[in-house]
Amino acid sequence: MSKDDLRYVGHMLDCAHQIEKFLAGKARAQYDADEVLRLAVIHLIQTMGEAARLVSDDFRQQHPQVPWPQIVGMRNRIVHDYLNVDFDIAWEVASRDLPVLVQSLAPLLPPSP
Repeated sequence: MSKDDLRYVGHMLDCAHQIEKFLAGKARAQYDADEVLRLAVIHLIQTMGEAARLVSDDFRQQHPQVPWPQIVGMRNRIVHDYLNVDFDIAWEVASRDLPVLVQSLAPLLPPSP
């Protein structure tokens, strides 16, 4: 494990917390009606995927509970198929999958001093 791995995991958690903050108290209809919110969520999911892509293979193998390929795959879909971004899928990821991901990433970081 390198310091960079922990830095990338920390960045993933920061992005996840930002999404949670943006969506706190928001219903699906509010998300659908707010283009800036949808774009912010997509950008943060993409950023999380880029950070996950940069985590070393050794670290990923040591922590198979984190769905690394799916996180990176989502980033790839957003970046390479940007004309077909599915905001329904982004909502599902942000509202359903993100809390589980945070629970699997948080223990990987050392406690804050």
